[in-house]
Amino acid sequence: MHDKPLSKLAGHLLRRLPDASHPTRHRVGPDTFGLEEEKVLRFAEDRLDPAEEPRLAEEVAEVLPLGWSLSPRGKERLHTVTEHLGGERQLLEWLDRHPGLPRLTARLVALMGALDRYSDDAEVVEALRSSRAEDPFPAGLENILPPGTSEETLSDISYRIDELLFERHTQDATRVALAATDWLRDAAQRSASSSAGISEMRDLMIHLHKDISEADAAA
Repeated sequence: MHDKPLSKLAGHLLRRLPDASHPTRHRVGPDTFGLEEEKVLRFAEDRLDPAEEPRLAEEVAEVLPLGWSLSPRGKERLHTVTEHLGGERQLLEWLDRHPGLPRLTARLVALMGALDRYSDDAEVVEALRSSRAEDPFPAGLENILPPGTSEETLSDISYRIDELLFERHTQDATRVALAATDWLRDAAQRSASSSAGISEMRDLMIHLHKDISEADAAA
């Protein structure tokens, strides 16, 4: 994966705060979500057979979107893997080294982190508002975007991707993600602003679209 998207993720991977307007975050699932304690411990102690690591990566990818519902035991196991790898960024890089669901999940999480980050950028929000004046409902986002555009718009898209992953609708999550990168890229290109922030967003969305498309094709 390109380093640039990962560099935008600090604080977003495992510590994204729940939004009171999204009650479905409180869904509860199985106690450990498939993360085997014995396998996690062997990985943390560098005793895991290399042949078993791809399966552990798949298990981790499966639990990441469920972080809101993990039991304390499940969170502890995920934390153990994350700490052994060196932190949140290193966890994504590790997942990205494993093709299939791990790589695709890592790249979707990278996009969600970027969407959350740009939600607070007034210049980006204005560019999106201007874009929607020309095209109110961009392709692929018709059933997700509300009529108006605000600082909540990008976080709503991020939430929807996360929710689809939670529900195991990976292909639907991917389609929404690619539509979002297309929209933000086009909005940046149409924007009257030529600021570094808008240019950065355009380049980041181009990178993420390519990364997600490649991971999806190989999944």
